[in-house]
Order: sequence, then structure tokens, then C-alpha cells
Amino acid sequence: MSAGWRRAEVGRTRDAGWQIGVSRTIDRPVEDVWTFITSPAGLAIWLGDGVTVLSERGAGYQTAAGVRGETRSFRELDRVRLTWRPPDWTHDTTLQLAVTSVGEGRARLTVHQERLADAAEREQQRRHWQGVVKAIVAALTGP
Repeated sequence: MSAGWRRAEVGRTRDAGWQIGVSRTIDRPVEDVWTFITSPAGLAIWLGDGVTVLSERGAGYQTAAGVRGETRSFRELDRVRLTWRPPDWTHDTTLQLAVTSVGEGRARLTVHQERLADAAEREQQRRHWQGVVKAIVAALTGP
């Protein structure tokens, strides 16, 4: 091993800082998953109460819990990308939810968050998004 070699830290990128990704395959078509995650009930699970569909680039939002941000991109039946900042954080992160087809009647829901502050925040958000994805799957498929 050379003196200049450094072991990469899990979840850290050169350009986007710390990041996390969580995904789950759901036995529902893309259209059903997309319709749910952009509905008031779906948005309440992953983004928070009091938010509507954020399809216009630059559209700002703030949830009842004080999470705020703005839409960066919105591609129907594909992905929504936005900034995400809880009230007690001093920095914005970038959050993306994507839905892709993985075969007849099945979809993969992927949550990706980048620009996290450090490894501890990454771990906190990994647990958070795992719970969110689990809740979305339960809402779509039942207990």
C-alpha cells in the first residue's frame, strides 16, 4: 500500500459529500407507486404533512414539522428531486425519490439523499429513509 493511498469512507463521495440510498422492490406497477408518492397521503409519509405535489422547478415548500426546501426537478412517473432541510439543520441536502419498472407489475422505489454533513448524519438518515420506505410499502401493499 502506498503512503498516498487512503481507504474510501462508506457513503462519502468527492463531489456530493456524504450520501445515502435506500431502495425496495414493490409488487405494484410504476403508475400506482408514483400516484401514491405524489398524493397527499404519500407525501405525508415521505415529506411531511401539509405539502402538495411539487412539480414546478423552484417551487418552495415547508411541512408542518418545519422541513423546507424547493423542487429541483420533477419528471412524471420517474423522479422528483428537491432540497430538504429540517428546522434544526444549518445546511440543505438534496433528496430524490425515483420509481423504475423492474418487470411486469413491479416497481423499485429508490430514495437518495446527498450533501449530508458527516457519517453520523448519514447513519441517522439511513435509518430514517429505511423507515419511510417501509411505511410506503405497507401503505401500498397492506400489512
